[in-house]
Amino acid sequence: MCGIAGIVETEKPVSFQLLQGMCNALAHRGPDDSGVWLSPDRRAGLGHRRLAIIDLSPLGHQPMSSDDGQIQIVFNGEIYNFQDVRAELEARGNSFRSASDTEVVIAAYRTWGPACLDRLVGMFALAIWDGAKRRLFVTRDRAGEKPLFYLHKNNRFAFASELKAILVDPDIPRRVNREALDDYLAYGYVSGSLCILDGFAKLPPGHWLTYEPDLDRLQISRYWDLPTRASDTARSDLQELTSELEALLMQSVRGQLIADVPIGIMLSGGLDSSLVAAAAVRSSEQAIRTFNVAFPDYPSFDESRHARRVADYLGSNHTELVAEPGSGELLPSLIRQYDEPIADNSVLPTYLVSRAIRKECAVALGGDGGDELFGGYIHHPWLLKIAQLRQFGLHRLGLEALAAKSIPVGIEGRNAILGLLSRSEPHTAVTRLLDPITRSRLTGRLVSVAPELRRAGLETVYRGIDAICATEFRSYLPDDILVKVDRASMLTSLEVRAPLLDHRIVEFAFGRLPGAFKLEDGRRKIILRALAQRWLPPDFDSHRKQGFSIPLHEWFKGPWRPLVDDLIATGSPLFDKRFLARFLSRLRSTERGSRRLFQLMMIEMWRREYRASVPE
Repeated sequence: MCGIAGIVETEKPVSFQLLQGMCNALAHRGPDDSGVWLSPDRRAGLGHRRLAIIDLSPLGHQPMSSDDGQIQIVFNGEIYNFQDVRAELEARGNSFRSASDTEVVIAAYRTWGPACLDRLVGMFALAIWDGAKRRLFVTRDRAGEKPLFYLHKNNRFAFASELKAILVDPDIPRRVNREALDDYLAYGYVSGSLCILDGFAKLPPGHWLTYEPDLDRLQISRYWDLPTRASDTARSDLQELTSELEALLMQSVRGQLIADVPIGIMLSGGLDSSLVAAAAVRSSEQAIRTFNVAFPDYPSFDESRHARRVADYLGSNHTELVAEPGSGELLPSLIRQYDEPIADNSVLPTYLVSRAIRKECAVALGGDGGDELFGGYIHHPWLLKIAQLRQFGLHRLGLEALAAKSIPVGIEGRNAILGLLSRSEPHTAVTRLLDPITRSRLTGRLVSVAPELRRAGLETVYRGIDAICATEFRSYLPDDILVKVDRASMLTSLEVRAPLLDHRIVEFAFGRLPGAFKLEDGRRKIILRALAQRWLPPDFDSHRKQGFSIPLHEWFKGPWRPLVDDLIATGSPLFDKRFLARFLSRLRSTERGSRRLFQLMMIEMWRREYRASVPE
């Protein structure tokens, strides 16, 4: 895991000082080494910060060059099957001077071009300068585990692992993108290729781009997508498919346990992380270390006893960490790490457990992806019920706006009612934080339903629970969950891996597994529960769903109270001050308002930290 950056200029030389500054802004992602490369004509430059995981020797230094100097690469992530790809390349006559996966990627690119991505299993964001073709090639992994921001403007193309690195250039304006702001207010994160700042973009997962400076031409292509449903899934057997998933998960975990540094497991005690821990114990001859964060002052948020029970059963070397009440005071210091605002309050416990694990390990495996692949969220059964009720045609009566005006935000069941009445897909309303009417009142300007339409258009192939899972795999997972994990862990220089997001497991979940083995009759993650019966304690509560959350309402009455008081008193240029004050006062009065209160507090704290202006 590392940080990468680069600049390609069309009309003038790349500034070495600027490129070095971009690398310095990513120092937390790679404390072990740094490097900068400039092309002979100084029109292209690459920068790298290294967190040494595979081949700790100087031979792993980046930017890395091909033998003839025509190819230069900066690489962030891991290729878990690099040894297999290396063997295939050696059989074709290639030789290697290091044991790193980065050198394998260079040889793979020279041999197969962009098609080399089809052979790679892993998480990555990388950039290759091809000197012979005078072309920059940039790509990102299939699920979106590793980030990539870019700016194409004024005959320059700049990219980096984090937005803050590109913003090192003081001449770049920092204006809030209204479309992205509306997206954030609707769902609590900025989705797809949108960026919260005007002019910037994110490379979507499963895509690559090329930039040719001589033509100032940028082209983007998709190289991977979810598979279409196999025709024989209706005849599938649950136990046979469970065995197939068992083999895939073991294969994935074995590959992700490869490192030249100590590895641990982030164990919440929930189904997904427990299965990953079980696979690790079964895959390794060495003792596996597991970690959990406890909230003893807030028992309803404390999963430590569940994690301890699983660890004892598996025989892992378990460490239990304690989050003190003062942990809430860490929030302001985390704001800068999140390049864009994010309303996921689990950023704090994710950071806490990352910081604690990093004292013992440089790599940790987690359970991310299980809910999106296998139908694990609590709202999933509700969505299917709403879809069934919509056959009565209530959504055709045009009552959604009336319901949105009549039922206050934060009332239990409000989103379910709006989903039932919505003319678009119910998923867009049920998972929404703020509806268009509330967003319009809050911003003092008419907003569109673009965020809802974007998510409704993400899925047209699948039906039922598969459609719901596909939408969340393409939006909530890469733009919330994986952003949260990447930034929180990288702030502590910890590499987090997600075995469930191995693309072979993803393709199994959408191409082989019937929807009825994900969710049926209100039972979620059916196939994962079947696997749990083989691997986990007999009394394991596979139906428990808690989430990696924090006591929001309590902290808003404690360490975060001054933050909300300040927001009510001073307002924000993003919002109508009078409506904001009334809205915040109502939200803070109930526990159900805490998530939206957190959402609004985060966007204003982000705006102040990044000194972002608001367009007229």
